[in-house]
Parts: sequence; structure tokens; C-alpha cells
Amino acid sequence: MTTSNSQIAHQKGQSLAEKNVSVANIPASSTAAPLAPAGPVLEPPRNGTDSQATLTTNVGNGTHNLGNTTEKNNVEWIKSAQGQDYDEAYNEKAATELNRSSTSVSSSSSSTLTQPQVPADLENSISRVSTDPLGNTYPEGGRQAYLVVFGSFCGCVISLGLMNTLSTYSAYLTTHQLAGQSESTIGWIFGIYAFLSFFLGLQIGPFFDSYGPRLLVAIGSTLIILTYIILSWCTRYWHFIVVFSILGGTGTSMVFTPSIAAVGHWFYLRRGTFTGIACVGGSLGGVIFPLVLQRLFGTSGIGWPWSQRILALINLPLAICANVFIRSRLPPRQPITKENILPDPRIFKDPTFALVTAAVFSLEWGLFVPISYFTSFALSIGVDQKLSYQLIAVFNAGSCFGRWLPGLIADRIGRFNAMALTTVICWIGAFAFWLPSEQLVSSSESARLALLIVFAIVFGFGSGAGISLVPVCVGQLCRTEQYGRYYATCYTIVSFATLTGIPIAGSLITAAGGRYWGLIVFTGLGYAVATVIFVFAKGTKTGFGRQLWTEKF
Repeated sequence: MTTSNSQIAHQKGQSLAEKNVSVANIPASSTAAPLAPAGPVLEPPRNGTDSQATLTTNVGNGTHNLGNTTEKNNVEWIKSAQGQDYDEAYNEKAATELNRSSTSVSSSSSSTLTQPQVPADLENSISRVSTDPLGNTYPEGGRQAYLVVFGSFCGCVISLGLMNTLSTYSAYLTTHQLAGQSESTIGWIFGIYAFLSFFLGLQIGPFFDSYGPRLLVAIGSTLIILTYIILSWCTRYWHFIVVFSILGGTGTSMVFTPSIAAVGHWFYLRRGTFTGIACVGGSLGGVIFPLVLQRLFGTSGIGWPWSQRILALINLPLAICANVFIRSRLPPRQPITKENILPDPRIFKDPTFALVTAAVFSLEWGLFVPISYFTSFALSIGVDQKLSYQLIAVFNAGSCFGRWLPGLIADRIGRFNAMALTTVICWIGAFAFWLPSEQLVSSSESARLALLIVFAIVFGFGSGAGISLVPVCVGQLCRTEQYGRYYATCYTIVSFATLTGIPIAGSLITAAGGRYWGLIVFTGLGYAVATVIFVFAKGTKTGFGRQLWTEKF
């Protein structure tokens, strides 16, 4: 009897020890789903020659074997934990095996029943599964998750790539089709475009939550391709309002919103990193498209009509990839109703969410100013036309690193900490480099150009986080199935900053007699205010003592 109890205790101890090993790959800071002491444990082979694994569960003071299962059933169980609710799949399997096994424990001996070894790639995918504080589980990797990131990357190229080319369009239209219009008037074309890109997220977010991204991305990518094609025939102001602002803004929103939200369904611990990787696509588009347009707009180029048609052809294969690979993981939440497509004031009862929305509003006021007017500014201070168009590509190249690297850092130091840090970089860049390049009129052209290049890199890097980290910060405040709703509600408010920011900047140019210093100060102040609000937003969660500066959040 003594020997039997020792064997049982030994089996139980091994099960618990191996259970701890199975989650060793999950970081200590993770809230990964713990394996309950009374739950089942998949024991891996004990040596290189052992080709079987044992599924056991601890009940009371003894160890019960869960019996043999076929390799097919076992693989199906492991697969169900990938991209699905890990705890649910795990517990369901345990219950099934317990029903098949004997519930009695022999007092004299116990034979261990085994099942085929789990494929290593599937078992590793389980070791990555994590759970957030609200109980949502995430696969944190796997082929399907990485394909979603790739699809989102392509979706960001075609949507944010157009958005990051606004400066090129603004500079060209000001001197060609719309040469007789003021800066402020032309600014409304791009202001309305940016407004719709974010405002329509109020309806698109709940649609994504209820039905997934497929229909949204299909319609949105089609609208973007049509925008380029129809732009080739636009010559009058109202043409650009209808085509660029309305058609292009609607298409951008329908692709951009699900591209960002879909990544959040697959990652939690590494959400900042992979959202940033997806958003790099927007910056890459902002590098490629201005350079293509600059080459095609030139005297040796083919002019406006075919430049737009060529961009449509470039975007077509990217749109196909986005349609194929972007998908959600969670099942449909509920049908769309009037209640879930209208703003819910109850969301703003969370002070952290309200402050985050205010901070993003302030930084978006500043973000679209250089995106829209940087090329025009360079031309105004005498920079060569070819180089002026290339500067926005330099800006977006800096943004490529700014959308990926801050996300990687944010997963280590905290998303709100990283967001506050990048806003500091932006207002320092505006006041330390962009403003002097405007004020130092007597300086040589090379000195002013050097300041512009440094500003483009610094501000581009810092502002890139505004696209990649804001969705992560918002997602940290809600459950995954509410992510689309929270994100859409935030950007519905923020969209009014994008609507008014560009025309306000144009008015500041007119008020300053054609100079840009007022516009630059407006940009810097927007980011400085955002820094302060982000710090207060963090304080509502961590407290305002020493932990405000030391705690990861």
C-alpha cells in the first residue's frame, strides 16, 4: 500500500513538473492562460527514443490516466487550440478522455496508458498561446497568423500608401489643375479624405466585429483602384472632392480599419510588434508612390492621366493579397443593429479611454500637416522641384522604422510609455529642425535642406507610431470582441481633427503671408499637448506616484 501511494505521488509530481515546462516559453509578464492543477496535462516524451506522450489529470490525491486516443483525434485537438479558444479546447478534450477512462485508482498498481506523440510544430503553437487580463486567448503565431499580418501589410500599402502621398498630390494640384485656388481651399480636398478615412470606422468597426473583414476589404480595395482610374480624368475642384475625397476616403477606411483590427485577433503579447509590421506597409507605399509620381510628373514623364493608371496597376496585386489573407479569428459576435453602429457614450465613462481619444485627437491635428504640406514647404524655400517631391519619400522612409520599432519597444516597456515617448520625439523635431529651416532665411540653401532632411527622418520616425501604436493602446482597454467598436469610436472623434487640421494649416499659411511658421508651431503644439494627455491617461491606470514613471503600461 505504501509503495502504491508513492508511485501515485511520483506520477502526480511528474505531471505537475512537466505542466510547468509546457508553459516555459510564455514570458513571466504574460497573463498566459494557466493550466489548472485539476486539469489535464499533455506529458511530452521523456527521452529521445520515447515516441509516445501521456495525457493525465490530477483528481483528488491520485493520478488518473485519460486513456489512449488516436493520433487523428489528438491532432484535431491541438489544431482546435490554434486560433480558437485554448482553454475551451483543452477542457473539452479533458472531459472527453475522462469519460472514456476508468475513474478508479488501483491501490496496488497503476498502468499508464499512452497516446501518439503530438507533432512538434503543433505542440509549439500551444506553448505560445497567451491570455489577456480579460480572459481573451491569442495564438501568438502560427502560419495563419503570419499570413494575416502579410495581408494586413498589403492592405496598409494600398490604403495608407495613398494617405501618405497627400503632400505630393497637394503640391502638384496647387501648381496645375487647381492653380487658381487658395491653400486653404485645396486643403479641404485632403481634409475630407482624411476625415472619411477615420469617421467611417464608426460603422465599419461593428461590421467587422459581426461579419469579419472579407466583404469590407473587397469593396474597399475596389473603391481605391477606381479612385486612381477616375482621377486620371479629373480637372475641376468638385471632381477631386467627389473622387479623391469621398470615393478614396471611403475605400481607405474600408481597407485600413479591418487591416489593423484583424492583427489584434491573433496577437496579444506581441500585438505592438506585428501591428507595427503591418503598418510599415503604409509607409512603404508612402515611399514608393511619391517617387513613382515624381518620375511620371516630370518633363520626361507621361503626365497626370497615365501616372494615376499606373498606380492603379501597382495596387491591384496588393489588393488581391489583402483580400485573400486578411481574416478574423473569433466567430461573429452579433448582427449589426442600430445600437452597435451608433456612438455609445458609456465607453467614455472609462477615463483612460476618454483621455486616449483626446490625446490622439491632438496628435492627429499635427500629423496630417507635414504629410500634406511638406513638399509645398520645400518648394517655397527654393528647394529643387525633384528633390522637394523626394523629401516626402524620406519622411515616409523614417516612418517605416517608426511604425515597426516603437511597436517592438512597446511590447517591452509598455504601450502607453512608448506612445508618450514618440510624441516627444515629434514635437522636438518640429521645434528643433523644421521651425529653424523656415526662420533661417539668410542661411544657405544647403543648411536649410540639411535641417529639412533631419526633420523628415526624426518626425517621420516619431509620427509613425501614431498609426501603429494607437490601435494597440486602444485594444489594451477592452476585450478582443469589442476591439472594433472601441477603435472605431475613438477614431470617429479623432476624424474631426483630420477634417479641420489641414484647412486650418492652409489658413495659417495665408495669415502669415505665405510663410509656414504658424503651421509649424501648430504641429509642434499638437504633439506637445498629446504627450501631456498620454501621461495622464497612464496615470489613471497606474496612479500618479512614482509608478507613473516606472511602471510598464
